[in-house]
Amino acid sequence: LGTEKLSDIGGSLNLSFSLLDKKLRKNIFFVEGAIEKYTSASSDQIDPTTLSSASRTDEHFYPSIAWSRKNEKTGNTIGLNAAYSTEFDYKSYGAGLLFTKTSKDKNAEFTAKLNVFFDRWKVILPAELRPDGYPTGAEEDSEGIPYKPRNSFNASFSYSKVVNPNFQWMILFDPSYQEGLLSTPFHRVYFTDKTLKVEKLPGTRLKLPVGLRGSYFAGDRTVLRGYYRFYADNWGLQAHTVQVEPVYKITPFMSLTPHYRFNAQKGMRYFNAYMEASTDAAFYSSDTDLSTFTSHLMGLGIRLSTPGGILGITNWKSIDLRYGYYSRSTNLHAHILSLSMQFR
Repeated sequence: LGTEKLSDIGGSLNLSFSLLDKKLRKNIFFVEGAIEKYTSASSDQIDPTTLSSASRTDEHFYPSIAWSRKNEKTGNTIGLNAAYSTEFDYKSYGAGLLFTKTSKDKNAEFTAKLNVFFDRWKVILPAELRPDGYPTGAEEDSEGIPYKPRNSFNASFSYSKVVNPNFQWMILFDPSYQEGLLSTPFHRVYFTDKTLKVEKLPGTRLKLPVGLRGSYFAGDRTVLRGYYRFYADNWGLQAHTVQVEPVYKITPFMSLTPHYRFNAQKGMRYFNAYMEASTDAAFYSSDTDLSTFTSHLMGLGIRLSTPGGILGITNWKSIDLRYGYYSRSTNLHAHILSLSMQFR
């Protein structure tokens, strides 16, 4: 019920440094700092009786660091990474490993990534479902709210192959396992008998996405890119995603990138719309993101990259401007605008 109007303004700064060690192995150090500021009408309804609840506006801050080392003789690359993320109701700590093996002719490559994330949620409850004396969750009234864990164990395996000078493909498999508090504590669920409870979902979740990418160079000016992914998990959620993204070079230094993505999702078995959940159900949610829907994302990007720099700045390598319009069959619509600049 009501609106899910949201504005999200974010930015990130990425720094990459490379050096050769004594054994002539290439070491790359990567540092990223990112922050978002958002407003959320749906989160603001945690406590609709107040002028500003725990998350009417908030900041999301998530820095990360990474290191990798490539041995040209063996074709092996190893790497490590660490990440941190914080928001008003949770904190997350992450770490990961990377291994890549490139074939001797450099036409094939296998990559394996392993990442873990350890999260802690504040159990903020909707106003009408709080026990007497339970804090609201606002900054000045959060003492005594319990924290619950949510742990994620993610893997990513990919194999890419250059078939010929014009065509290459990649297959991806990204399994993940989660445990802990996987439901959102302040999401309400209304039952058929008009009673009200907090969303409740299983404490574990296994996700199994498989994807396939392809790139075809159709002449000097055009690159055709395609992507397909199938997703399934043990909550009964399934999805098919198809994306096409041709690149057309207006000049050797300027290119246009129209893009289109279609997604068809079958909702999880625990989803029920407003006042449709059974009082006998063990698990229940009315989160529309977990329902059955179709969605479309279409847009256009433009990229400029000149050898002598941009606007007389020789270190300014490239600039990308990208717009997308998102539409979902649940009556959700969004405009997305992003700007990326690279310096070296």
